[in-house]
Order: sequence, then structure tokens, then C-alpha cells
Amino acid sequence: MDQKYKVLNRDVIKYIAMGTMLLNHISTVFMDQDTILAQVFLNIGYFTAITMCYFLVEGFHYTRSKKKYGIRLAVFALISEIPYCLAFTENGVIGYYGMNMIFTLLLCFLILLAHDRIKETVLRNLVIVFLTFLSLFSDWALLAPVFTLLFIWAEGSEERLKAAFAAAAVMFGVLNYAGGAGRFSVGTNLIYALESIVGILLSGAVVLYLYNGRRMEKGKNFSKWFFYWFYPVHLLILGMIRIWLNVF
Repeated sequence: MDQKYKVLNRDVIKYIAMGTMLLNHISTVFMDQDTILAQVFLNIGYFTAITMCYFLVEGFHYTRSKKKYGIRLAVFALISEIPYCLAFTENGVIGYYGMNMIFTLLLCFLILLAHDRIKETVLRNLVIVFLTFLSLFSDWALLAPVFTLLFIWAEGSEERLKAAFAAAAVMFGVLNYAGGAGRFSVGTNLIYALESIVGILLSGAVVLYLYNGRRMEKGKNFSKWFFYWFYPVHLLILGMIRIWLNVF
């Protein structure tokens, strides 16, 4: 594609991802899921997880210290856990809701590390399978690790990257269809499943056709820490609003 259309850098795309995640969480925490607006917010928000998996794979090879990268993910996974549970608890002030998305990204990082560092094929595959199933206790269970593996497979090939996004969309659509089986009519369930893949397809379009492969020239350090802090802070605010609305 003509390079003149590739106008979005990595940081801008991540800011977009933070915005779509916020819409998804607002829909999940506060909105009636039977409304069109709630579904629009929810489905657009699916842009975020796969986009962050893509940049995790890309950034893994650029980071100066993989040790510090992993430690940052672990620290912010811990920081985010209480805000995560606070935001999504349905009854009462707070209850365990599973592990948060940064914990899932930490598992994805460890999958990347295993793929990069473990040379013995059987052991490497066993570790990757273990880490993938460990995600069953966290947000975007199984899906985020599989997205990560797809992007590892696609590295260096635009055609494979297209196939990776397509496979991710199909997988997510099938899982959503299976989740609605028996609860909705076939037609309604199919529409819901197709709507659910919009965010993933949008992510693929942005990465493939609009991403220029660069970072912001200014404010790199601010952006780096903003992306880490936005997740727990916005969840904490949503959780506090949820409690306030329930009390008053």
C-alpha cells in the first residue's frame, strides 16, 4: 500500500486502543447490554486486546531490557488487580473477578520469552501450552496467548499478518457464536457473532494499512508510562463510580 496512507505511529494507535477499551468497560460496567449503543461500545472495544498483543510481539524485539519489561508488566498486573475487581464486581463493593489483562499480557510476554530462549522443541511447546492454559484465570483467556502466537508466526510477512488477523477474527466470532448457542435464535446469534469481530478487523486494518512502524518523536517517555497507568487508574475510577451509583 502507498506509504502516504500510513499516517499513524505506534503511540497514536495505542491511544486509540485506550479509548476503545474505555468504551468497552463503560458498556460492561454501566450499560444495558440489550441497547444498540452498549453493543457498539462493547464491540469497538475489542480493538484493544489484539492491538496490544500485536505491539507486545513487536516491542519484544525492540526493548532494551526484557527483564525490566517483564518486571514492569508484573508490577502493573499487581497494581491493577484490585481496581479490576472493583470495576467489574456485580454485587457488593468488591469480589474476585479473575486476573486482569496486564496479567494476561505478562503471560503472553513469557510465551514470547519461551519461544525466544528455549531451544529444545518439546520443552518449549510444553511451556507455551502451560502458560496459555494458565490464562484461563485471567481476562481474554486463551485468546490473547493465541493472538500472540499468531503474531509470532506472522513476523516478517505481510501476507501472514493478514492471515493472523483473519484467523483471530474467525476464532473470536466462532467463540461468541458458541457462547450464544441455545440462548438466542440462529439469526440473532450470527449477527452478534459477526458484530463482535468488528474491533479485531478494525485493528487489522489500522495495523496493516495505517501504521507507519514508528513512534512519536516527542513525549515517548510520557506515552510509555501513560499506557501502563491508564489501565489501573481508569478501572479504579469506574469502580468508584459504580459503587457510588449503587449506594446513592
